[in-house]
Amino acid sequence: MSSPPVIFDRTLLRRRRARALGMGPSIFLIERVAEELADRLATVLRRFDYAVDLGTPTADLRRALAESGKVGTIIAVDPLAACACLRETDRELTVAADEEALPFRDASLDLVVSGLALQFVNDLPGTLVQIRRALKPDGLLLAALAGGDTLTELRQAFAAAEAEIEDGISPRVIPFADLRDMGALLQRAGFALPVTDVDRVTVRYPSPLALMHDLRRMGATNPLAERRRRPLRRATLARMMAIYGERFADPDGRIRATFEIVWLSGWAPHPSQQKPLAPGSAQARLADALGVREVSTGEKAGR
Repeated sequence: MSSPPVIFDRTLLRRRRARALGMGPSIFLIERVAEELADRLATVLRRFDYAVDLGTPTADLRRALAESGKVGTIIAVDPLAACACLRETDRELTVAADEEALPFRDASLDLVVSGLALQFVNDLPGTLVQIRRALKPDGLLLAALAGGDTLTELRQAFAAAEAEIEDGISPRVIPFADLRDMGALLQRAGFALPVTDVDRVTVRYPSPLALMHDLRRMGATNPLAERRRRPLRRATLARMMAIYGERFADPDGRIRATFEIVWLSGWAPHPSQQKPLAPGSAQARLADALGVREVSTGEKAGR
């Protein structure tokens, strides 16, 4: 079996996450995700004894789980943890592990959550399969990751500037997940009752430089393995900022940045879950419900 392509330099990503923590992280998106996750979990009428927070860069999701009253033991999977052993603090455990190699045995977890981390996984289908295997029957995955329109303005401005100044366009904004693909990935991974939806957030900044500084404090600057290695030219940066302002500024001069948050949820299969009806098992005809005449195959409908 061939290995998945290496899209992200995950060693570099961990270094940049550590740098962001040292700078004082920008957490407004994570806080929004944590609040939304708490609301979604409130609609689930059950308790989860063992929950894992997979790769979320701050403790906000874990606080939301603890405050929900629906979760017993919370395990944080964090590649930046100081050691590879479990470390207990109150009801929370921390284990140093990578999102691409989960250290949990099959059918051992009741709930897995993740906030704005899975968009940096090289093998997302493989990670989803590992999560599904680690969940007990009727266990739940609830995750948020950056979607396809995230930073579309920055991507367009950089591409236009490099086309003018450089000898070609280089990848400077990572490829984000497309909502239309996520449901299919959940089904391929073996999840039952998969659901995907999207939350679009528009944030305004005084300048593109302020946006780029915020991305640095999120640990989300370019981690692509195929990124251009030489430093960004000052002329290219200046032209990018000018194009950004021309295309995506409001009348007050502040620029817009789109963040698209894709939500995934799916359940590990269990016999108690709802099943689709078998073809041909309907007890009523659609034509009767609509009050129209049914037209059989090959028959032309009347005008």
